Amino acid sequence: MKTAIYGKSFEPEFIPFAKKVFEKLSSLDIEIFIFEPLKEFLLTKFNYTPKVSGTFTKHEELNSEVDFMISIGGDGTILDTASIVGEKEIPIIGVNSGRLGFLANISSNEIPDALDAVFRGDYFFDERSLIEIKKPENLFGSFNAALNEITIQKKDSSMTTINVFLNNEFVNTYWADGLIISTPTGSTAYSLSVGGPIISPLSETFIISPIAPHNLTVRPLVVPDLHEIKLTVNGRGNNFLLSMDSHSVELTNSTEIILRKSKTKVRLVKLKHQDFYSTLRNKLLWGLDRRN
Repeated sequence: MKTAIYGKSFEPEFIPFAKKVFEKLSSLDIEIFIFEPLKEFLLTKFNYTPKVSGTFTKHEELNSEVDFMISIGGDGTILDTASIVGEKEIPIIGVNSGRLGFLANISSNEIPDALDAVFRGDYFFDERSLIEIKKPENLFGSFNAALNEITIQKKDSSMTTINVFLNNEFVNTYWADGLIISTPTGSTAYSLSVGGPIISPLSETFIISPIAPHNLTVRPLVVPDLHEIKLTVNGRGNNFLLSMDSHSVELTNSTEIILRKSKTKVRLVKLKHQDFYSTLRNKLLWGLDRRN
């Protein structure tokens, strides 16, 4: 069995737990491939060189025979891991090097038991949908899909104007600082911070959430993800920013943007005691009475 490990950096307090990941995989006779910058980080920061079979730095170099991808970090690292995995749909195991995340929800203390459970088959797949940039093509290389959201944002101090169409049917013109087109997974991320609803990951929807809208009666809108979404942008400035999760590019106002649900999915590995609603309760402190 082959496993790849992705990550960038973490605090010194986590290094004993990172070593546990490599030690556990070695004890299970798992072949390991590591993200080259993570290998360099472990060597230069902690003088630690794990025993591995090879390295990779980008999507194209990732061995297609890899059975699992272990993501070490937080939810942001999971987003990067999803772009590295791309259309290969390699299952992702999220190990959290900090606080509990919505996506990376194996804590440091759970590592040995969690990996034992995974490699004996005691897990399930939590499949998450992606939103893809159909036009313009290849803005971010060979893989142009986001696990959380696609965002349009103004580049200067003036307000921007964004026209939205579903399957070429006009929906609305948003006068705002920007617009977030979110997946159900992204409903607990940027969209939530601007007042968007929390959506179950199994919901086949997109959320259109304005950022600081000029018209206060304009609220987030949930639409079916079977529709294509077309966006056109106007404003006093000539350029705007388009973000795909943690990546962004500057575009001119004349650029037409078409989004759709990707045929690719992200497969998150979940242990049988984990579920979306328990994560919500723990992460958002639902039901906690601070008077006690």
